Amino acid sequence: MEKWIEKIVKEARSRYGPVEVKKIGNNYYLSKVSSVYDPDKKRARKISGEYIGKITPSGIVKAVRRSSAPRSVYEYGNAKLLYDLSSSIIDGLKAHFPSMWKEILAMAVVRTIRHSPMKYMDAAWDKLYLSQEIDASMSPSILSSTLKSIGRDWESQRGFFRSLMKKGDTILFDLSSIFSNGENVLLVEKGYNRHRINLRQINFAMAFSRKEFIPTVLKPLPGSVRDVKSISSFLKEFDVQDSILVLDGGFFSFHNIEYFLNHNIDFIQPLWRDSRIIDYSLKTESTFKYRDRGIRYTKINVTERMKKWISTDREVFLYLYEDVKLRGEEESNLITMMSNGRIKRYDGTRLGKVSILSNLDVDGETLYGIYKSREDVEQSFDAMKNELEEDKTYLQDDESIWGYFFVTFLSLYLHYRVLALIRSKDLVGSLSVNEVLLQMSRIYLVKYSDGTKGFLDIPKRVEDVMQSLELDILPKS
Repeated sequence: MEKWIEKIVKEARSRYGPVEVKKIGNNYYLSKVSSVYDPDKKRARKISGEYIGKITPSGIVKAVRRSSAPRSVYEYGNAKLLYDLSSSIIDGLKAHFPSMWKEILAMAVVRTIRHSPMKYMDAAWDKLYLSQEIDASMSPSILSSTLKSIGRDWESQRGFFRSLMKKGDTILFDLSSIFSNGENVLLVEKGYNRHRINLRQINFAMAFSRKEFIPTVLKPLPGSVRDVKSISSFLKEFDVQDSILVLDGGFFSFHNIEYFLNHNIDFIQPLWRDSRIIDYSLKTESTFKYRDRGIRYTKINVTERMKKWISTDREVFLYLYEDVKLRGEEESNLITMMSNGRIKRYDGTRLGKVSILSNLDVDGETLYGIYKSREDVEQSFDAMKNELEEDKTYLQDDESIWGYFFVTFLSLYLHYRVLALIRSKDLVGSLSVNEVLLQMSRIYLVKYSDGTKGFLDIPKRVEDVMQSLELDILPKS
């Protein structure tokens, strides 16, 4: 018997008294045991008593007494689709979390389909036919223990994230936060959010692959950690050389720029409008069109100017853009404010302009397109926040938070894999991720009493979605 089983059995004896272990197949089961005197054999005879539960690496999965009839109808299509799309991460989960990868994957699948709070995951998982193929222990007590085990093992998390990052990628990086009142959580600290409000919060940093169109890293941070400091922490743990790092204005510092240049890290760093680096007297004479908006721009080499603040021999370029439509909107608002007496005058030289610092020597339209792809990260943060807000009550200690963020990351990963599938068929305006998962949930598999299986009639709308996405998720026979 393996040592981890012996440990669980020892703990069970201290709680339940005499117990016995039975091995059926590859699984171990635990029952209470007692003895009676056998007059024929003139010695005590063991009697198996109440069944306790199944032994797993995460603990004992207790027996559940069901008053209802056993389930014979399962949702099939939604979980099957997500399982197929998760093939690229299953090996990574097995490698870094060998004893609990099934529970982790099951939680991620359930969260992607229903955003179920932790206490309802067992019931939500039971509805899916995937639960008959993956033997995951989903009781609330086991999941709570699993989250803590994940959370205390950052090295395994980091190894998994590294497996998702590819050389030569374009990495979109950002920082956000959720508010929390957790008293026993060290990560919860006072910090300023994007609206400059000082509240108790947990920050989290995310890296997003522009090339693969998936999130690749998610890391919770103390609430007091600011944007500038978070990028330093990220660079220490993940290799981004040969990649392009796309940032938000809040990450700018001369120290960071110097670090990027001296470590051969390509970067795209937008600047605040009052930055000392910008020269608003420059004429924006080149033009291009971006999503039905007219853009003017110019580009200059600012290597010599940057030597006032940093030490480097690498070339640096300033890209100055003017969004013609945005300029008109901003000027109209300022004129209205003047007419209402709220301001006396305004400086029109900065209106509608965005300045970007980079060591990439490319045309302005290409760089602008890469920078605007940051909107994908912003959508990821919105999705993350919605999920995290639902389960705030479960984020009561640091280990649980780290584990919960990891599972939420996997759910977000699967969400974007479905979205990538929709994008590949040019159906973004016609289908959403939620619509696809909803329609796939209407594919029901039935287990009959004679051991055979079959599908209930599949609605026409479901067939249309499967055909549009070229899905091949039904068995051949």
